[in-house]
Amino acid sequence: MDKLKSLYKSHFGRPAARIENLPKAGSNRHYVRFVDEDGQSVIGVVSPDVAENQCFIYLSRHFASHGLPVPEVMAVSSDATAYLQTDLGRTSLYQMLSEGRETGGQYSEQERQLISRTLRLLPHLQVTGAKGLDAERLLPPRTFDERAAMYDFNYFKYCFLRPCDLAFDENRFEDDLLRMAHDLVAPDETAMGELSATPTFLYRDFQARNVMMPDGKPYFIDFQGGRMGPLQYDLASFLWQASARYPQTLRESLIADYLDELHTLCRFDEEQFRSRLHLFVLFRIMQVLGAYGLRGYFERKQYFLDSIPAAIQNLRRQLLDGVATPYPYLEETLWRLADMPRFSGGVTDHTAKPVETQPANPPRQSDSKPALRVRVFSFSYKKGIPEDTSGNGGGYVFDCRSTHNPGRYAPYKTLTGLDEPVIKFLEDDGEIVQFLNHVYALADHHVDTYIRRGFTDLMFSFGCTGGQHRSVYCAEHLAHYLHDKWGICVSLCHREQHISQTLD
Repeated sequence: MDKLKSLYKSHFGRPAARIENLPKAGSNRHYVRFVDEDGQSVIGVVSPDVAENQCFIYLSRHFASHGLPVPEVMAVSSDATAYLQTDLGRTSLYQMLSEGRETGGQYSEQERQLISRTLRLLPHLQVTGAKGLDAERLLPPRTFDERAAMYDFNYFKYCFLRPCDLAFDENRFEDDLLRMAHDLVAPDETAMGELSATPTFLYRDFQARNVMMPDGKPYFIDFQGGRMGPLQYDLASFLWQASARYPQTLRESLIADYLDELHTLCRFDEEQFRSRLHLFVLFRIMQVLGAYGLRGYFERKQYFLDSIPAAIQNLRRQLLDGVATPYPYLEETLWRLADMPRFSGGVTDHTAKPVETQPANPPRQSDSKPALRVRVFSFSYKKGIPEDTSGNGGGYVFDCRSTHNPGRYAPYKTLTGLDEPVIKFLEDDGEIVQFLNHVYALADHHVDTYIRRGFTDLMFSFGCTGGQHRSVYCAEHLAHYLHDKWGICVSLCHREQHISQTLD
C-alpha cells in the first residue's frame, strides 16, 4: 500500500484525499481507489507478479494506441510491482445483466443491446488489437496450440472426470482428445479466407465480469492472460457461460452481430466459422468443468459445485447437436457423464444415448394380460383440462407454465412445439428438459406398475398458456419416450392444434 501511495503522490504531486480498498478478485492483485479533493478517482494496483504486470501494461498501451476501449495505465513503479490506471467505475456488464440471469435467461431489450454492443467490440480487440502486437511480450504459452489444448483437456480429465468415478479407456479417450486438439488449431485455410493468415488475439478470459460499463459503454479489463489464437474461443466462452443461460435465439442473434462486425475487418467463410465455433463450445465446456472440478471437488467451494449442473446441461445440448461425432469414444464417454444420476436430479435424461443408463430388461406387454393403453394430451389452460373418458376419473396433469415461454417472442408465435426452432429454444434453455426428467421418472414407475398389475388405461396431460409450444413439446416427447421404451400403444393428442396420432 505504501508503494501505491508514493506512486500516486509522485504522479499527481499530492496525496489522495481518500483511499478505498476494493474487493480482492481471484488473483493475487490488490486494488485500491484513490480519490482527490475534487472527487476524481484512479485505480491503484499492486502485485508481486512482475511478468503479469508488465504484460498487462504492455497490452493496455498497445490496445489504446489502436483506439480500443481499455483502461489507460498512467504511472508504473520502478520495479513494476505497482501501477495506476484510469477508474472505469463500479459497474460491470455482469451486474447490468443481473435481471436477465435471475429470470432464467429472459433478457430485456436493453440488456440485449448491451451484450450486442460488447460483442461488436470484441472482433476489433481480436483483429485490430493483434496488428503490430509483439507476441514475445505475452505470458507463456504465447499461442493457442495443440499442447495448450491438451493441457485444458487433461485438466478436465483429472479434475472432473476422474473424481466422478466414471470408468473409461484411457488410451481411446486420449486418442480422441489428440484428434480434437489438432482440429481446434488446424482450420481449413481455404475456407477460412483471410482469417487463416491474419494474426488474431485470444482474450481467453472474456466474460461479462471483465467488461466495465462507464456511462453504459463497454471497456475491457483483465486481458493479461491472452495469447495469439482463434477467434471462436472467446465467443464460445462468453455466449455459453453456464450461469448466463442465454436462450438459443439470443445466442444466434448475438453471433450474427459479432460476424457482421467481423466482416468489416476481414473476409472469411461464415459457415466454416460457425462450424468451428461449435467445436470450441464443446472444448470450452470441458475446460469449464475442469475448473469447476478443481474448485469444487478438491477445494470444496460450494459455488462451483452448484454451477456444475448448468454446465452439464450445456454439454448435453452440444452432444445433441452432434459436435462430438467425429470423436466416437469421446462422445460415448461424455454421454455417460452427462447422464449420471447426480447431474440429472437422480433420473436419467430421456435423450441419453448409452443404453447402460436404461433398465436392462424393462417389462414389455404380455399376451397373458390386458394391454395397457396410454393417452397423452397437450392443452391450453384457458380452455380447460382434457376430460378423462376412460371412466376412471384420474390421470396426471402437469403445468408447463413455469418454464420459459417461446410464445413471448415474435419468431415463434406462429410455430408450435413440433417445429425445430421452438425445440432448440426450449432445449437450449434447459428448464423444459429438467422438468421432463421428473415426469419421466414418475411415468416409468406407473407404467411399470400398471403393466405388472394388468391395468389398461393411463392418462398424462400437459398444459401451458396457449397449448401451442411447451405443452406440445412435452406431450410429444413423453409419448415417444413411453412408446419406444415400453413397447406400449400411446394415443397422442395436441388438442388445441387439432393433431392426433396413435403410436402402436
